[in-house]
Amino acid sequence: MIDFEIPPEIEAARKAAHERAKELFRPIARYYDEHEHENPDELIRTLWENPTIGMGALGGGSAGIGPAAVFLAEESTWGDAGLTLCGPGPGLGGAAVLVSATPEQRERFLKRFSEGEPKWGAMAITEAGCGSDTAAITTTAVRDGDEWVLNGEKIFVTCGKRAAEDSDGFAVVWATVDKSAGRAGIKPFVVEAGTPGMRVAKVEDKLGIRASDTATIVFQDCRIPYDNILGIPEVVDKTKTAGFKRVMATFDVTRPFVAAMALGVGRAALDFVKETFEKEGIEIRYGSPRHKLSAVERDVMDMEANMKAAEMLTLRAAWMMSLMQRNDLQASMAKAKAGLVVTRVTQKAVELLGPLGYSRKNLVEKWMRDCKINDIFEGTGQINMLIVARRILGYTRDDLK
Repeated sequence: MIDFEIPPEIEAARKAAHERAKELFRPIARYYDEHEHENPDELIRTLWENPTIGMGALGGGSAGIGPAAVFLAEESTWGDAGLTLCGPGPGLGGAAVLVSATPEQRERFLKRFSEGEPKWGAMAITEAGCGSDTAAITTTAVRDGDEWVLNGEKIFVTCGKRAAEDSDGFAVVWATVDKSAGRAGIKPFVVEAGTPGMRVAKVEDKLGIRASDTATIVFQDCRIPYDNILGIPEVVDKTKTAGFKRVMATFDVTRPFVAAMALGVGRAALDFVKETFEKEGIEIRYGSPRHKLSAVERDVMDMEANMKAAEMLTLRAAWMMSLMQRNDLQASMAKAKAGLVVTRVTQKAVELLGPLGYSRKNLVEKWMRDCKINDIFEGTGQINMLIVARRILGYTRDDLK
């Protein structure tokens, strides 16, 4: 028999995370939405000291991803998605280290997140001419003795400014060591904060998640130690795509976490709708036949059903990751479903509430803006649907584009 009850220890942690998100995030969410590039220093210090919410929920380089981390991430973004992302932690850069690094490198680059001052990790992969098609990376890494020299520009780097400039952070930069090798020539490199030749050129003004910095980082003759390449430097076989597969494996680790973030924002909107209806005496009659329900009741039930479906997919993908099972299909299914669902749920919330949803007096319109990123970053909804189709139908990239 399948048991859907949450284990007591996880439920206790979830409730505690919910209360902290309610106390720490909700009261300042609007302020940092309106003051996009202002650092929430006091909150960052609190998150560093209490890593069970914010990016700290991922633990050491995303090694902690699993059902428990999914629930903690959901509660955190129920409080606020942007403030969750601005919290210190290894982030996507840590996930890349986890997937691609040697044991010695994992120890060297991830140990810092358990010591000292707040630190950030980021992953720099997207370029102006390379979005969903990450195989088209043009940033280069050329060996020069005991160093690598990086040249190129990366855009839309989540937590890029903090990782590049603050407190012993780092960015994992994907670059090609051999353009003729195509995907096989793509390798990940750790560039530590303050490295000469790495500079933040721009910080984006965004639709949502405004508390989180999103940066453009330029690498100009940026020299890093030879052993800062993650994995083997050689292009073993130009007909294979080992380097590119490590990019995708990184996303397999973190896409369930992104899906959980979407669920938190969606649940925030849904909770507010139901609380508002309750105050106005509008009852949702769950035991009634569908044909006897009002349009509003059907809308709310559809929102809840889709949220639950996305949650089940997300928990499955995270559970498989915690067991170190291949989860590329499940991670993409969770990410695609959650991104689509939260977009529709928050839009429907604004619609159902009318002026209350559209007004900046409430956070509903903010949640509608915040949620859209979950359908875009770490693989757009369309790309994830393409991955799902290929895996289910058994097609290769060349067969189905």
